[in-house]
Amino acid sequence: MTTTPHSLPDYLEEAILLHPENRVFPKFDAARLLRTVFEPTAGCRVCILLDFDEPQNLIKDFAFLQQDGFPIQKRAHEHFYQALHNRVMAELGMTGGEMFAYKMTHGSNLDHADEVWDCHGVQLSFDRDIYPNYDIILCISTFSATAPLTAKAKEFGFRGATMHGLNDVILSSGLAVDYLEVSRDAEKIRLALTKADAVEIDFALEDGRVLTAWLGLDGQEAQKSHGLCHGRTPDIANLPAGEVYFVPVDARGQFPMKYEDGTLGVLDVENRCIVHSTLIEGNPATIAAHNARLADDPMTGTLGELGFGTQVLPVSGADIQDEKVLGTCHMATGRDDHLGGDIVPEMFKKHENSTHDDILFAPHKTPNFNISQVRMHRGGKTEILIENFRPSAFLMHALIS
Repeated sequence: MTTTPHSLPDYLEEAILLHPENRVFPKFDAARLLRTVFEPTAGCRVCILLDFDEPQNLIKDFAFLQQDGFPIQKRAHEHFYQALHNRVMAELGMTGGEMFAYKMTHGSNLDHADEVWDCHGVQLSFDRDIYPNYDIILCISTFSATAPLTAKAKEFGFRGATMHGLNDVILSSGLAVDYLEVSRDAEKIRLALTKADAVEIDFALEDGRVLTAWLGLDGQEAQKSHGLCHGRTPDIANLPAGEVYFVPVDARGQFPMKYEDGTLGVLDVENRCIVHSTLIEGNPATIAAHNARLADDPMTGTLGELGFGTQVLPVSGADIQDEKVLGTCHMATGRDDHLGGDIVPEMFKKHENSTHDDILFAPHKTPNFNISQVRMHRGGKTEILIENFRPSAFLMHALIS
């Protein structure tokens, strides 16, 4: 096995990797973010999308601002809607600034209905009134809308950004960074990983077992989520950005899963699909429900993504930022058409099954097991990428080169 030596520069080891929470970020500035992500912005008409269970009532006259809850939507109003109207549109040469609401999907990357409501409570159509009439669409929602908006952007020709799960940590760190730097770092790691033949991930469990998942990549070009949508080419940035990813063509082996209720299971993978879950600890009903879902609609277990974080960021408690942290990796099940894959919503038994669900492996998220090693196989050589949730010298030297 060919590997890069594991010595790292002291400033990286001590100042950044061990204490990412101490990294100093500039104050969030909506104008700086939009200028950097969407250059050019002059002449662009912009709008903001929110999601609610009762959009027609809550968006009318901004009624949600007077009610308890809705922290994501309130941050969107304060930090984007008000900022746009106070100075950002004038500063960037943009117009519009309207805010609309659609019905919450309750699933990651599910296609949403065509109905949408404006701040007067008037029902409109996405396809007729929104997509053809805006150049930049900002979707700040509870559930990710990256996949459906990517498809619509290609159809209607707009650019946009999705920022689901927006919280204060994300505002002060993941959205405050310089995305030109994020893009450069993502490209360095992309070049270090591109054309990989396969990746193996070893998971060390508390009971002493080591599970290994093998993902076949077939020498494909690595892709990057880097946060830039420059020019006029239709595209959607998923923010915070900062990852390199592949669409697996095959997968086998086992990996652990921590479910939302804390239950731990071992997932068996064959022919790129999760086929069965076995209880480690927790609620047997959670495992039984997952197995029933896999039996009813096997497409829900298809692995559609393998991703690696490229940024040094503090833990936010939201996967949209935490999966971008250097030293973590994630897989995703379900649709991957927005990533250039072949899994589309029509392949699922039911519409509500056609989600894209990330499975993040990170110390704060999965403390019950460790990623003891991630290995990349390429051209007959093997490089270590991650050990014990720490980026290897191979990755670090790619970053500082």
